[in-house]
Amino acid sequence: MSNVAQTTLAKPVSYSGIGLHAAEEVHMVLCPAPANTGIVFIRTDLPGRPSVKAHLSNVTNTMRATTLEDGEAKVFTVEHVLSALNGLQIDNCIIEMDSAEPPVADGSSLNFVELIEQAGVKELDEPRRELVVRRQHLVQEDDKFIAIVPYDGFRITFTSINPHPLLGVQFFDAEITKESYVKEIAYARTIAFTEELEMMKKLGLGKGGTLENVVVYDKEECLSVPRVDDELVRHKVLDIIGDMAMIGRPLKGHIIAVKSSHKLNSLLTNKIAEELD
Repeated sequence: MSNVAQTTLAKPVSYSGIGLHAAEEVHMVLCPAPANTGIVFIRTDLPGRPSVKAHLSNVTNTMRATTLEDGEAKVFTVEHVLSALNGLQIDNCIIEMDSAEPPVADGSSLNFVELIEQAGVKELDEPRRELVVRRQHLVQEDDKFIAIVPYDGFRITFTSINPHPLLGVQFFDAEITKESYVKEIAYARTIAFTEELEMMKKLGLGKGGTLENVVVYDKEECLSVPRVDDELVRHKVLDIIGDMAMIGRPLKGHIIAVKSSHKLNSLLTNKIAEELD
């Protein structure tokens, strides 16, 4: 048990826009929540305002984004807003949305970080219950893997390997604190390739994507303006922080990953959850 207090937002804050994949208009409100609530999404557009908790037991799909479902409540592409909440160590928050997908905003979690900073943080009377990883957990699939090992803190080391001539091997390693999250990770946007876009459109995905909110590459060059040369690997770390929020407890451990994905991230959360008391 930690002697650090749980947190929530000091006041509600809202943001409107369109979703990355469905491109539907959505109004989202981040609201304060009592201790031990966790992060809960409420679909205000559906009868009875059904809710779904950001928890690994509610993850139903990890193809290109993370989907949560509980009964009538379904939300998807939730990893960027969850990453911002986890990165800024917000333990409890109710997220009201009148559509199934949060706003894509600028394709990173920066807008959500600014919202949280605008709301302010309130400490609650309950201690934060960290999950301190005691043993190694590993998930492998072909040449991809993600692992976590015991560590006094929260650290992520990621190696991205991409055949694109402008990308190649990118390596990023950081101790994840509120400060490092805002300074080094929050601004990194999703990456996409033109050859994938046709397939994504057939699947009904990526309809809200633009050259500004997605860093788009064709076979030779980058059609967007990257914020940093290694934006891809930084965004992968952003995604891991969002997907680890599904454990429902702040993590203490060192995550080491090569070419990991939402699917592998999700499989790792299930392995880590074996240690939950």
